[in-house]
Amino acid sequence: MGTTDSSITGWYKSSYSGGDQGECLEVARDNPDVPVRDSKTTTGPTLIFSAHGWTAFVTAVKEGHIEP
Repeated sequence: MGTTDSSITGWYKSSYSGGDQGECLEVARDNPDVPVRDSKTTTGPTLIFSAHGWTAFVTAVKEGHIEP
């Protein structure tokens, strides 16, 4: 689901993101689901994943099933 809900707070970037090179995602903490957005377009759309769906995606990337 996509949203531009500005009420979502607690955004952070991973320390592994490589700085401000424009290829980063931000994830919001302390939400029942997992909001994700493009760090260079913070007022743009936000994708909302279930916690299970986000965990499965991250695991698949880490295991090399999906290329970042």
